[in-house]
Amino acid sequence: MEALGADLREVRRLVDVRAVIAVRRGENKVKSVPADFVDNGRVVDALGGTLTVLLDAGFEDDEALRWLFTPDESLPGTPMQALREGRKTEIRRRAQALGW
Repeated sequence: MEALGADLREVRRLVDVRAVIAVRRGENKVKSVPADFVDNGRVVDALGGTLTVLLDAGFEDDEALRWLFTPDESLPGTPMQALREGRKTEIRRRAQALGW
């Protein structure tokens, strides 16, 4: 994650503690972390807790990523955009509702 200025070991630690999630992409199936998870050189503050809510609701990593980056007219934008704008309460409430 060049945007964080972190080495591979630190990125793996972030994935292990679920501060971020990574999916395999591309021809070589290399694990990738979306650049939108980083803002001003740091992981978006509200991301870790939101991922916990989604994963507790039964989402797999790829499903959580899809949800975070799927446009929602009622927001407007994507849940990830809303998190980056500081609207974590609204997004976590929506994520919790998915688990019911």
